[in-house]
Amino acid sequence: MRLDKKISPFEHLIYRRYRVMHGLRIALAFVLTFLIVRLLAIPEGTWPLITLVVVMGPISFWGNVQPRALQRIAGTVFGSVSGLIALWLELYSLPLMLAWSLVVMFVCGYLTLGKRPYMALLIGITLAVVCGSATGDMKTALWRSGDVIFGSVLALLFTSIYPQRAFIHWRLQMADGLATLHQIYSAYQSPNIVERPHLEGKLKGILTQVVKIRTLIAPASKESGIQKEVFEAIQTLTRNLVCTLELQVDAYWASRESHFIMLNARTLRSAQLLTLHSMETLADILRNGSPERERGFPREMEEIASELKALLHEMSAGKNLEAPIYGYLWLSLEMTKQLKELGDLVAMAMRR
Repeated sequence: MRLDKKISPFEHLIYRRYRVMHGLRIALAFVLTFLIVRLLAIPEGTWPLITLVVVMGPISFWGNVQPRALQRIAGTVFGSVSGLIALWLELYSLPLMLAWSLVVMFVCGYLTLGKRPYMALLIGITLAVVCGSATGDMKTALWRSGDVIFGSVLALLFTSIYPQRAFIHWRLQMADGLATLHQIYSAYQSPNIVERPHLEGKLKGILTQVVKIRTLIAPASKESGIQKEVFEAIQTLTRNLVCTLELQVDAYWASRESHFIMLNARTLRSAQLLTLHSMETLADILRNGSPERERGFPREMEEIASELKALLHEMSAGKNLEAPIYGYLWLSLEMTKQLKELGDLVAMAMRR
């Protein structure tokens, strides 16, 4: 998978409506499986349908599908074999059959709280399905075992057709977050606004979104081959950006006098515009994977840092540096540093 590939309009459509597409996938898979069962006149035909829903329901992204595939198959096969053994034991001794089922379900419950909960769940479900046939009815048990395995294979087949990728979803979510941060920063720093905007709810919304994106890290890492630490670092820097902006806004609107001084500082306005452009560039890189823009990003950050340092030195020399102004300039430099680090990490991720 090309990590720097541009996200197409069709992918935008699919990933913006991920839950709808997941529902459509399961619905179409169910109908097609139903037709296969009817046309082939498969005995115990309800079990492939039930298994299909159970297996496909929690499937999310391709990065989750691959590691779970073996768990599903192993759980189904082990559960089927355990059920057949239980029916065979019942022919000789019911207590022995119950003891066997007790052991298998203990293993199922034990593994459910471990690293392979899905495999354990399918062991228990398949055991229940197979054991549910009449005493000694091995033919029905065999059909049910085969039907469950058949349903699992069909579920994996339907899931592998144009699978959803967590890495693309992560790119879109991160781009949306940066675009929103760009809008909030623009509103707070606008020279055309005379009173402080109340956008705290929007900032909290970005933090909530960043927390939700954490669920994509594990499957995105498996799909892309990028280490989880890179994604974690990007998440941390994004949170820090939001926190820095909150402090920056407090300093910018601390008093009318300091606000008026900063409002009339041309160099500062130039740095603000460059910061806005940097946020926009990062969001565009995530959406479109523009490698040529990645190379120009560090230069933009250096320009912002140079302008802010020059302004800080100029105001310090003129003894015109009030606490809110100093705080704002320092936080602006910190934001520049965070944006540069974020740009480096995003470029690293997109070039793998």
